[in-house]
Amino acid sequence: MTEKISGAEALMRSLEHEGVDTLFGYPGGAIMPTYDALYDHKETLNHILVRHEQAAVHAAQGYARVSGRVGCCIVTSGPGAMNTITGVADAMIDSTPIVVICGQVGAAMLGTDAFQEVDVVGVTQPISKWNFQIRRPEDIAWAVSRAFFIARSGRPGPVVLDFTKNAQTGMVDYEPQQVNFIRSYVPVPQTDSSIIAQAAKLINQSVKPFMLVGQGVELAGAGKELLALCEKAQIPFGTTLLGLSAAPSDHPLNMGMLGMHGNLGPNVMTNQCDLLIAVGMRFDDRVTGNLATYAKQARIIHFEIDPSEVDKIVKVDVAVLGNCKQTLADVAALVDEAKHDRWIEGFKPYEEKEYNKVIEPALHPKEGPLLMGEVVRKVSEASNNEAILVTDVGQNQMFGCRYFKFTKPRSVVTSGGCGTMGFGLPAAIGATFGAPDRKVCLFVGDGGLQMTIQEFGTIMEQQAPVKIILLNNNFLGNVRQWQYMFFNKRYSFTPMVNPDYELISKAYNIPVRTVVDRKDLDAAIREMLDTDGPYFLQVAVKEEDNVLPMTPPGANVDEMLLEVE
Repeated sequence: MTEKISGAEALMRSLEHEGVDTLFGYPGGAIMPTYDALYDHKETLNHILVRHEQAAVHAAQGYARVSGRVGCCIVTSGPGAMNTITGVADAMIDSTPIVVICGQVGAAMLGTDAFQEVDVVGVTQPISKWNFQIRRPEDIAWAVSRAFFIARSGRPGPVVLDFTKNAQTGMVDYEPQQVNFIRSYVPVPQTDSSIIAQAAKLINQSVKPFMLVGQGVELAGAGKELLALCEKAQIPFGTTLLGLSAAPSDHPLNMGMLGMHGNLGPNVMTNQCDLLIAVGMRFDDRVTGNLATYAKQARIIHFEIDPSEVDKIVKVDVAVLGNCKQTLADVAALVDEAKHDRWIEGFKPYEEKEYNKVIEPALHPKEGPLLMGEVVRKVSEASNNEAILVTDVGQNQMFGCRYFKFTKPRSVVTSGGCGTMGFGLPAAIGATFGAPDRKVCLFVGDGGLQMTIQEFGTIMEQQAPVKIILLNNNFLGNVRQWQYMFFNKRYSFTPMVNPDYELISKAYNIPVRTVVDRKDLDAAIREMLDTDGPYFLQVAVKEEDNVLPMTPPGANVDEMLLEVE
């Protein structure tokens, strides 16, 4: 039996029908009817008031990344909607399932340049998985269900709903809907059994196989299937930035991180293997380096759910389409048990070389200022390597991802494809709501922190237990490193004049401590992790520390620098 209710109330009930429990948002004129309806749903829909709409979408991303559920945010029209655009683009390139609901002027006023009217559908179409303008209350239940289905299914991504004011205030006979099929949309392509056999044959014939593990393994929940295949056929693997926690860091077949600032062994051996197996990754330029020399000696298998990614950048020999949770298991059933001890031993000289030249000095400096790498590793170890790592973008991101260790899946939240500074703080807030039973450790630089520092207000209000570690080097560190290496040390507008972060933290009632001396670091980390609720730990680190190894832009993937002059 249907019930006549307002469109805004229909939205609330549709969100509840989709299992939404947390919303991040900021009210305004065009979305006010929806916020009025939300007032009566505070027991079931926990709304987190952020201090800027950009933070709402990044928090929804953080929530989605750690929970595996669809993140959701609500904002008003015009500038409110436009402030979410960066997050929508970020979620699109990093395959993060979110639904962004934007207020809009009434349908009768569309196209008149009414107050706070912006063509949200036109703006977001190229950067979202789907978008739709709700002009009638009768379309709400269908649109919401379709939005969540598209966001979460197949290769996940962002969906934008543009919600006109008349659709919010109009009355409708509400009946919940459940969209689980769209005729023109194939979220998971059909897997060809003959392709499975071809992939298994190539693996069985291989003497030097190497696997590239991407975030697709995390998104599919395919960690066990991945390890089952690798262990059976003894295939060493490396992980992308977003795929770091797809397998335990200490697994004997895990050779480390791929890419520009990844580990030496995986990058070098990419150009020495005879079979390259890519799983749930898209051959990003930061992973491949110079495409003209990338893995030219190898046959290539690509496990992928999105057909548009196959052969887009790297031509492959076998494309295994489908959900990798299933396709990895299917291939594993056909591969032979194998031993590749000699091949795996070949990684060790590179591992030892990197450890001696880069890792040991970064983790155990004998003197001088604190280094970012040692801070990251100490926090990781103090959390028993079980915490969720959230980073901003820059050197804090690279040091964080290089030296944090992982034992659990869905433990990395970072802006990969977009590289969005300001992402870290709101994403960490969202992560505390998506995984309330886990420690959330945010590593951030002094540049990125100031881009969304207003979210200290959200942390204060919610007592969101974010452990903020500011690696303060008084520079825009990553840009400074490039200026040092490639622009003759001309530090053009990268030195930072910073505020007193302790005073700011105290103003927001966030416990704070600053560490300058190495002897004080362990106790400060322990205090931070033992403190209930949020904590701000500022660490003064070496100003001109550099992230190494590094594949220079345009260089071959195996041409990594272990030191700079």
